[in-house]
Amino acid sequence: QVQLVESGGGLVQAGGSLRLSCVASGRTFSSYTMGWFRQAPGKERDFVAAINWSRSSTYYADSVKGRFTISRDNAKNTVYLQMNSLKPEDTAVYYCAAKTGGLSPLYSNYAYWGQGTQVTVSS
Repeated sequence: QVQLVESGGGLVQAGGSLRLSCVASGRTFSSYTMGWFRQAPGKERDFVAAINWSRSSTYYADSVKGRFTISRDNAKNTVYLQMNSLKPEDTAVYYCAAKTGGLSPLYSNYAYWGQGTQVTVSS
C-alpha cells in the first residue's frame, strides 16, 4: 500500500514557475514508477510525466515537453514536477500516481493516487 500527498500548487502568472512535490508513505517507494497527471474542469485526466524507479527513464506528454521536468529522490520518498513557462492551459488539478512496472501514460495502469493539488495560471 502506498499513500501519496501532493503539495506546491497555487496561483501563478503566465510565464511563471511552480514546483509540485509528492511525498509517499511506505518503504517500497523506490520500486514504483511515479507519474503526474492533471485534470481540468469538465475534461478527462491527462498524462503529464512519468519517471521509473531508478530515474534512468522519463516520459513526457508533448504538451509539456521542454517546460516541465519530473524527478525523484528515493531517500526522501518524494517525486517532483518542476513546471516552467506556465501557460493558462496548464490550469488543472495535478495528481501524483504510483504503479509497478515500467513507464506508462495510461491512468488506468496506476494503482495509487494522491488527492491532487490545484494549479491556476492567470493570463
